Amino acid sequence: MLRLVALILLILLIALVVKLWAGQGGMIEVWRLEESVAAQKLENEKLKARNDALAAEVANLKDGTEAIEERARSELGLVKPGETFYQVVEPKASGKPGGNDKR
Repeated sequence: MLRLVALILLILLIALVVKLWAGQGGMIEVWRLEESVAAQKLENEKLKARNDALAAEVANLKDGTEAIEERARSELGLVKPGETFYQVVEPKASGKPGGNDKR
């Protein structure tokens, strides 16, 4: 009789351990969720840094004239009155060492 009770208790213990590790809400699922949360936190940090940079750029465009001038020069090719614009054009690479590719 005592052996039967011990066997039943052992089977129940094994069933509980299996449920703890593999069942719904078990340790394996908890580890998977922790990894998912860590990955999401990393993604959130990247997006927050990007948002902070964009917010700083917006504030600079609203308050400062330097950022507006920089954008006008780089994106629109504007120059100030009295300035001279120089454009440097690199020669195309030729197939011969002499520089000119005449055929």
